Parts: sequence; C-alpha cells; structure tokens
Amino acid sequence: MSAVLSDFMSVFASLVEGLADLVRPVFHDSAAAAAIVLFTAFVRLLVHPLSRASARGQRARAALQPRIAELRRKHGKNPEKLQKAVLELHAREKVSPLSGCLPSLFQLPAFFLLYHLFSNAEIGGGANSLLAHTLLAAPLGGRWADALADGGPFGPQGLVYAALFAVVAVVATFNYRRTKRMMAASAASAAGPRGAAGGGEGPQVPGMGAITRFMPLMSFFTLVTVAVVPLAAALYVVTSTTWSAVERAVLYRDMPGAAPATVVLG
Repeated sequence: MSAVLSDFMSVFASLVEGLADLVRPVFHDSAAAAAIVLFTAFVRLLVHPLSRASARGQRARAALQPRIAELRRKHGKNPEKLQKAVLELHAREKVSPLSGCLPSLFQLPAFFLLYHLFSNAEIGGGANSLLAHTLLAAPLGGRWADALADGGPFGPQGLVYAALFAVVAVVATFNYRRTKRMMAASAASAAGPRGAAGGGEGPQVPGMGAITRFMPLMSFFTLVTVAVVPLAAALYVVTSTTWSAVERAVLYRDMPGAAPATVVLG
C-alpha cells in the first residue's frame, strides 16, 4: 500500500471510529455498524441529485420510445443504421442513455473504501482496531463463510447474515416486480397503436431480447455480494440497495408501470 493511500485510509478509519463513538451511547457494541449505516446514508444524500437527474433522463427516454419504435420499423434490417439513428435521436434531444449509471458509479469509491478498510489487519502501520467491532455477534471484518464455520447458518453470526439476506431478498423482489412492470409499460408505449395492431413493435436490436430478460434479475445478485464481502461492506450494500428501492419508488412514482412501495411490500 502506498504511503498516500495508507495515510488516507488512516484518516478514514479515524472518521469511522469517531462517528462510532458519537453513536455508542445508543448502539453500544454495534456502534461501528451504525456508523457505517449513517455513512452510507450520507453518501446517498450526496448522490441524490444525480438520482433525480437520472429519473428525469428516464422520463425523457420513455418519451422517445415511440420514435425509437419508428426507427426500428424503418431500419430493422440494418442494425448499424438503426444504432446510428438512435444515437442521433438521443443527441438531438440531449438525452444520455448512460445517465442512469451515474449514481451507482459515484458510489463505488465509498464501497471500495469500506471493503479495503475491513479487509486489512493493519492500517497506517498499526493494527486495524475497527476489525474488533461487531454487528451483534458478527465481526464487521468477517464474511459469511466465517459465520458458517462458527456456528453454521443459524448460529449467532449466521443469523445476522440471515437477516441481511432477508432484507436483500425483499428489496430484490420489489425491484424485480417494479422493473418488469416498467419494462412492460415501456414496451407498450413504444409499440403504440400501430405496434399493437401489427402484433409487435418491430425488429429488435440484436441481443436486446436477452438483455431485457436478464435485467429484472440483476437485483438478486446483491445476495452474492453480501455473502462474499466483509460484513462492513455488506452493510453498505444492503443500506444503499434499500435506499435505492425507496428512492426510485418516490422518483418514478408517476411513470408508467411504477407503483408505490407499499403496494408491493404490502
């Protein structure tokens, strides 16, 4: 580890320790875990303007779907010409097809900071005291495999992970259903009356069908992440994923196919 990175990690570790000390009277031995949740919430607040911009971009892209469907019908037999026409349409309307990725990309540094911090026994040339912190019975530097080795899936540590997996499963199911509804509504909008009468929206971009079928399932891969990263990083992922589900339910509530979280969870 370079000296600059080592110093930076030491400062970050001190910040986490300081935040944990602030909330210790309330959360006691799980204070560091609570500090990570608060840190995640702070990061999400910083990223929220990008999430709002992403929602505006999604609305703009949804409004373009009928015109994109026309381009598919016109250039369906020429994928290169179709791709060029779609990109030109996005450029004319000043709509970026990648704007939805920005909130996730800007969170990666925070995730990797926590991953690195709780994956090293030494920070700044000294022992990493954060590894002594726990969430209930589970060490923040431990992984699900460690929990399985120490008591099994229903041991004290295993139950902590079981709770996290349950939260992720609920959020992933919510995201799956919402994504399916929004994609169905988007397809119906793109097809329009002509598509409905003609039995479809015209030729698809090659490979798009497979991507469309795969997209709703992506949220479930969070379960794998939670299982393999240190518990501290898993807490970040679970908190951020839950935040995203609530945030998107609010920001996309007036879009076709979107539904309030209470409808799905209830």
